[in-house]
Amino acid sequence: MAKRDYYEVLGVEKNAGEAEIKKAFRKLARQYHPDVNPGNKAAEEKFKEVNEAYEVLSDSEKRQRYDQLGHDGIDPNGFGGGFGGFGGFGENTADFGGFGDIFDMFFGGGTSTRAKGPQQGADLRYDLGLSFEEAAFGVEKDLELPRLENCPTCHGSGAKPGTSPTTCAKCQGTGQIRITQRTPLGQFQTIKTCPECGGEGKTIANPCSECHGRGKIRKNRKLHIKIPAGIDNGSRIRLSGEGEPGTRGGATGDLYVFIEVRPHKIFERRGNDIYMEFPVTFVQATLGAEVQVPTLEGNATLKIPEGTQTHTVLRLRGQGIPYLRGSGRGDQHIRVIVVTPTKLSEEQKQVLRQFDGSTDKSNYHSRGKGRDKGLLEKLWDSLKGMGE
Repeated sequence: MAKRDYYEVLGVEKNAGEAEIKKAFRKLARQYHPDVNPGNKAAEEKFKEVNEAYEVLSDSEKRQRYDQLGHDGIDPNGFGGGFGGFGGFGENTADFGGFGDIFDMFFGGGTSTRAKGPQQGADLRYDLGLSFEEAAFGVEKDLELPRLENCPTCHGSGAKPGTSPTTCAKCQGTGQIRITQRTPLGQFQTIKTCPECGGEGKTIANPCSECHGRGKIRKNRKLHIKIPAGIDNGSRIRLSGEGEPGTRGGATGDLYVFIEVRPHKIFERRGNDIYMEFPVTFVQATLGAEVQVPTLEGNATLKIPEGTQTHTVLRLRGQGIPYLRGSGRGDQHIRVIVVTPTKLSEEQKQVLRQFDGSTDKSNYHSRGKGRDKGLLEKLWDSLKGMGE
């Protein structure tokens, strides 16, 4: 089978620098290392291929020959010392079956970091949906989630009641075995997880019938939590110690509750303020009025000033979202939309014609001193100019 291009194996361009090549190699070596993939022959072959590619591309002389002549440039018959899956360095070298020495050369300085000891349990995630109002004012919720828990029959030991785990004979209870290997770069020692006990340091002759020796079972756990007022979409709440149990006396993990707030039909939240649009009639906008607008806590009275234009934004103070930390609330902003009637009687149309004919067009201007002329005022001036 033809060998793959070494640059393709590491996933780098041909002009990649040393740092980029080393970074790519470390990432792939971690991914395919046999200690991470025990018994996975495909991963082992990948690891060999990655190491072979790095051996060439990390050496400037070998890389130059490879760039010029390809795989023929680094053929073992050409300059001695082949690869052969890192097994062709000579008859006296040790078997590289675990490849731990190459891994440790770059990542562990000759020792494994997988030492026996307490390990914290896994963290869990729960996605909780809330209504707009629940997020605004807070709510209490009951959650039910599956998680691993210590077996109540064996209390997490994994052994049948009345029996106990025994010390592993292969590793003498350390959970690790030490292997000495010789490489072209010298002699290295690696510490690996004991294959007999899986790093536990103990073996179980009579496993528990309920958990089958695992020491843990999956159960549904119920929790009652309080959601604070003012929480926003995308926030998360950490519940310490509500994750899965640790191993070998390790601490229990945490539970993270991620908040998903459903959108409201009327309101839009921006920070602690809320926004909405509210329709008013032409008469209400012209003469002014008091109207009832919806808020998060029912209707409230809003005063529409005389001469209000469409898209004018009015405010109700303190009717927004409560502050998550501290007292007080944001405001509610109401964008006024002046609605034009579409079905008028002939009598109503006549009244409007009379009103329009008797109205001074200079009244159609922007409100406030120092402002530019309104759109209708500018249009009226233009029409008068055309008639002259």
